[in-house]
Amino acid sequence: MDGVKVFVGCCGFPFSRKKYYTLFNTVEVQQTFYKLPQKSTLERWRREAPSSFVFNIKAWQVITHPASSPTWRRAGIKPTGNIENYGYLKPTKENIDAWIKTIEAARILGARVVVLQTPPSFSYSETNVKNAKEFFMLATRYTGNTIVIGWEPRGDWHEHRDILEDIICGVGVIHVVDPFRRKPVVCSGQKILYLRLHGIGGREVNYKYKYTDEDLRRLVGIVRGYIDEYRFEEVYIMFNNVYMGEDAQRFRDIARAEGLEVL
Repeated sequence: MDGVKVFVGCCGFPFSRKKYYTLFNTVEVQQTFYKLPQKSTLERWRREAPSSFVFNIKAWQVITHPASSPTWRRAGIKPTGNIENYGYLKPTKENIDAWIKTIEAARILGARVVVLQTPPSFSYSETNVKNAKEFFMLATRYTGNTIVIGWEPRGDWHEHRDILEDIICGVGVIHVVDPFRRKPVVCSGQKILYLRLHGIGGREVNYKYKYTDEDLRRLVGIVRGYIDEYRFEEVYIMFNNVYMGEDAQRFRDIARAEGLEVL
């Protein structure tokens, strides 16, 4: 496992950013999902973080979720254009414009991975397969060589793994999964593994779950297995549960005790 960089962090800041920066070296920013922060805010976050700190972001929800989504209403979003053209990875001008704004935010932060999480209602269908392919082909034009697109599809996509592989490997994005629930599609030459942990139990998520030491030791084995098999250069293990701040620290300690080198 020589040369692999294993990052551990949280989806969002479970406590103050100042404290967080002393404990972790990566984060997945959640504010970008609800409403894109002002440029000055993003610049301040980048400036106050250590130079080696790695930001990732969750993509703006207007790209992945339709206007009927309750998170739209809570965020008070009023985007321009035809509101029916937003969400569900539709390859529309509205979605691409929102993607460009998301990438602009990612660039300010120097983000490594931009995660697009589609809801269960964006289920497998011929139309959604076509839209996903076309959207990702357009989206990759704006990312350059440093930003990686990660797709976490909720719902029934895992039942159509061959189609999922065709989309992901065909357009050059990476498959984001919860490793306790799914095995990721891994494409030839893929250098980055990105895992999000939403708690064990429930259908898709169980945010109130607190990982046990045994769970975390099992996770070490899962991660080590993926590294050995695929020779990843970067691995991101991102906790997204109520106890994420504590669980991420415990995982890091257990991983090191088990001989997995974690930054």
